[in-house]
Amino acid sequence: MRAKAIILAALLPLAAAAQESAPPMPENPRAPRFEEVARGFFTGFEVGYLTLFKTPVADPTRFAYVKDPITGAPRAGGRSDGFMVGTTVGYDVTDRLALAIYGFGASSTAGPWYGSFSMFSFGGDARVALLGARDANRVERFYLYLHGRAGYLVSFPSGLFTTHDLYVAGGPGIEYFTHLRHFSIGLAADVAYVMNAKAAGLAVTPTVRYTF
Repeated sequence: MRAKAIILAALLPLAAAAQESAPPMPENPRAPRFEEVARGFFTGFEVGYLTLFKTPVADPTRFAYVKDPITGAPRAGGRSDGFMVGTTVGYDVTDRLALAIYGFGASSTAGPWYGSFSMFSFGGDARVALLGARDANRVERFYLYLHGRAGYLVSFPSGLFTTHDLYVAGGPGIEYFTHLRHFSIGLAADVAYVMNAKAAGLAVTPTVRYTF
């Protein structure tokens, strides 16, 4: 009995030392070791529908053939419809504020006497998220935002719809940050305006974004 007590007394310090040298367990083994939603530099892609509510003739002398098919009088093209493809490169200043440079190309068709024209624009874009919603894991993934953009616009054929112009647009949008942490998808609906042509319009564009 005494021998057992001596052996136990000798082993206790060794067990205590082994326990002290064991690495501590993490507080939550399931906790992710990275952010659920990536933030920082990003690039985006957008493609959608663009309509302009009127299409004036910028240079009636050059485009004298743009006339009413019945009366022969000079006539604007009326409403035009088409599609646009664009890209953005920017940075998330905060979780709610993003600044970017945009560029897009668009093709639009008005009345048959007016024909089709193309537009290309690039400039700056600012976006502010107003509301955010969390998923079941308490991660904020869904946002409702407002954004605005303004930039230089050029149109071809030169002198039909316009030549060199200023493009401004803005409106609400929604964005969802997927469980693939670098990707988000969304939808934007913008009121657009081409300054010199004095033409208002509407753009609806689904968006995809990748954050580095």
